[in-house]
Amino acid sequence: MQTTLLSLYPWLKIGHVIFMTFWLAGLFMLPRQCIYMLDHAPGSAGEAKWAERMGKLRTIILTPSLTAVWVLGLTLAVTIGAFSEGWFHAKLTLVVLLSGYHGWLVAQTRKMARGERPLSEKRLRMVGEVPGLLLVLIVALVYLKPF
Repeated sequence: MQTTLLSLYPWLKIGHVIFMTFWLAGLFMLPRQCIYMLDHAPGSAGEAKWAERMGKLRTIILTPSLTAVWVLGLTLAVTIGAFSEGWFHAKLTLVVLLSGYHGWLVAQTRKMARGERPLSEKRLRMVGEVPGLLLVLIVALVYLKPF
């Protein structure tokens, strides 16, 4: 099986990077959509339209991409024996944090779809930067492998 995984390694890596890009794009878009929803009164047609858009983003892009990133990433890690590497443990920790952020953000969008407004525009703008910061750290760990 290890030989098969090694022969598939470039394709696994390509898939991992592609789905990571989709996932991060969705995580960048979702807080922005929440900001747009704030302009509409709870129960309005405008709010319903943004709730529908956020739901589609979650079900069509975010959740499938998150799943693919994890499956492909763990397969890559097994293939190259990354579980014994310090940089991988740091990366894995950051990806767990990013996954937690994903879950938290989904919960916030569901509250907003119910008419609640748990986050201000300023807070949404601030939390919208989280994926970018984590992405910088994750990419640096993967390419530099500092430890």
